[in-house]
Amino acid sequence: MAEEKIVEKLIFELSDEGNCGTFLPELDVPQVSLPENLSRKNLPLPEVSEVETVRHFTKLSRLNFGVDLGFYPLGSCTMKYNPKINEEIAALAGFARLHPYLEEDQIQGILELLYNFEEYLKALFGFSAYTFQPAAGAHGELTALMMIKAYHKDQRQETRDKIIVPDSSHGTNPASVTMVGFKSVVVKSNPQGGVDLDALKAVVGDDTAGIMLTNPNTLGLFDENVIKIAEVIHKAGGLLYYDGANANALLGKSRPSDLGFDVAHFNLHKTFSTPHGGGGPGSGPVGVAEKLVPYLPQPRVIKEGNKFKLKTADPDKSIGKVHSFNGNIGVIIKAFCYVRLLGKAIQEVSEDAVLAANYLMQKLKKYYYLPYDRTCQHEFVLSAKWQKEKYGVKALDIAKRLIDYGIHPPTVYFPLIVEEALMIEPTETESKATLDRFIEVMIQIAKECEQNPEIVKSSPKSTPVSRLNETQAARNPKLKWEPQTSK
Repeated sequence: MAEEKIVEKLIFELSDEGNCGTFLPELDVPQVSLPENLSRKNLPLPEVSEVETVRHFTKLSRLNFGVDLGFYPLGSCTMKYNPKINEEIAALAGFARLHPYLEEDQIQGILELLYNFEEYLKALFGFSAYTFQPAAGAHGELTALMMIKAYHKDQRQETRDKIIVPDSSHGTNPASVTMVGFKSVVVKSNPQGGVDLDALKAVVGDDTAGIMLTNPNTLGLFDENVIKIAEVIHKAGGLLYYDGANANALLGKSRPSDLGFDVAHFNLHKTFSTPHGGGGPGSGPVGVAEKLVPYLPQPRVIKEGNKFKLKTADPDKSIGKVHSFNGNIGVIIKAFCYVRLLGKAIQEVSEDAVLAANYLMQKLKKYYYLPYDRTCQHEFVLSAKWQKEKYGVKALDIAKRLIDYGIHPPTVYFPLIVEEALMIEPTETESKATLDRFIEVMIQIAKECEQNPEIVKSSPKSTPVSRLNETQAARNPKLKWEPQTSK
């Protein structure tokens, strides 16, 4: 409690009577009284000098952690370095100042970019056509499921109301299922970390609309039975949806459409290196097999001769717009630049990401429990099960301790099927030196758990505030500062 009061004093109680950060010239227009509800007379504004104001906000900015400051191994999120040239290109006036209501003849450049980027996605992931409207991964999920529902309705099979979801799936999957009006059916994993085929066959039936599958899944494991899963679902009349959040492992190596998937979303803000920290912006384009093309959101960019046009096709079957205009264009431009920058070498992204993850996994499995000891893809999941059982140290404690070493914590307690999960994704952009330092730190923390567990359980020590009541913060957040009143 004492620490919290000190932080509040430092951050909020800077006001000193008589200080002023700006001086306005004498009033040279007629004075007008504002309505009482617009008056700022009674606002407890701080009296702070300009230099103190600058220092205050500069200090606040230094409390933020980002991939430009240090290692950010947040599992299943692909928080990798973003080439700054992509940012600069997206900010060019020819892109940034385009108005969405301009005539097609005036926006041929951006339409050509969208058309070409769709062709790049076809080459990388397959599928017949794409929509760029979805503004995030979960939005892409929603869009894909809406098309699955429209397809079954068009086939006069509205009784298909169940979507199968693996127990290792992203949490947004069952949420999206519910949003669209489907019912989710959970299928358990097998000892290898993939979908249990017998369990899958037991829940598939005439009411199956489809399955949502992440591959590699949230354990970082490629499902070896993916072809058999596709056969089971298709034989039952369902569709396969591919959650592309983990596509950073597959670039130039495996195309979801070739594995039997009918529809997929891809997170441009993860796989194609466009920033997505702080809540956005994102982009989750959706690709579909030929039979689902009529249900895509409209309009779409097409090429007629040497012209690019926005065209609405099959308006009776389309699910309609899911986003104004063509989505988050700035993110799409950055992703386009990323693909053009790498060209065929883009497969090295996945090669290096997979190599980095397996390197870390092999080095750390002696110190932390590894529930699935097999070759991983771009990420892997350790467990603090040993530390919890022997020393009372939990995954959350280890994650908090990493902050003291200048490393962002990995994802914890996910996927839910791993006790005390530590989900680690190094990405392809980190050097071996950075990976080696992370290994050293994780080993050091494992030793601390054994020799001095209290220091781990009370971490972090290097931050302005140590342990917060996270449940209370989520349920009763304080989103604005209010002056303390004396009692």
